[in-house]
Amino acid sequence: MPSRENPPPARRDAHRNRQRLLECARRAFAERGATAPLDGIAREAGLVVGTLYRHFPTRLDLLSAVLEPKLRRVIDEVAASRDSEDPWEAFRDLLEVLCSAQAGDRAFADFLAWRFPGDDRTKAAHDEICAHAQQVLLRAQSAGAVRPDVTGADLLVLLWASGRVSETVQSVAPAMWRRHLHLAMDGFRASNRLDLREPAWDLDVLNRAMTVPEARGY
Repeated sequence: MPSRENPPPARRDAHRNRQRLLECARRAFAERGATAPLDGIAREAGLVVGTLYRHFPTRLDLLSAVLEPKLRRVIDEVAASRDSEDPWEAFRDLLEVLCSAQAGDRAFADFLAWRFPGDDRTKAAHDEICAHAQQVLLRAQSAGAVRPDVTGADLLVLLWASGRVSETVQSVAPAMWRRHLHLAMDGFRASNRLDLREPAWDLDVLNRAMTVPEARGY
């Protein structure tokens, strides 16, 4: 009977196939986003698409497996941003972490921007990030550092915009998103603020904007 240290060849092959699929998917998703063609990922891995589906029955299974290590690191960094003594620095660090994580990684940007109905894994991760972000935002507002009419939805829109900037100029100016972020953060400051002429989104509108359309294949 094969030992745990020496699994049978079939099991070793399955493990290699899974790792190869994850490596190819990580590149494809980062370059093309969460809707990157799965048959192309399998082909790059030197496998048939049926092998991909044996390991990852749905696109979301594959996407979750690819993003899970990075997602856990980002959640830890977002949580750590709460520990800064200066509320404004904590707020700035929060946005830097999230915008930096999606820069150059279209799949991670898609993950932050979309909701995936019926999937507990992504819901839990989204909820955890949002809870940390809300604490940081409320603390900065209580300290008078961030304007009181800023909402969590405003932070999400900033992520959408920063992700689009990063995607558009990635090949020629991969750090340009930082300039855009820092200009936008000045708009969040409580001092010298303009009146906002458009109300914040309510939760229902936000959730509808984030929900992944069926046409995207989920």
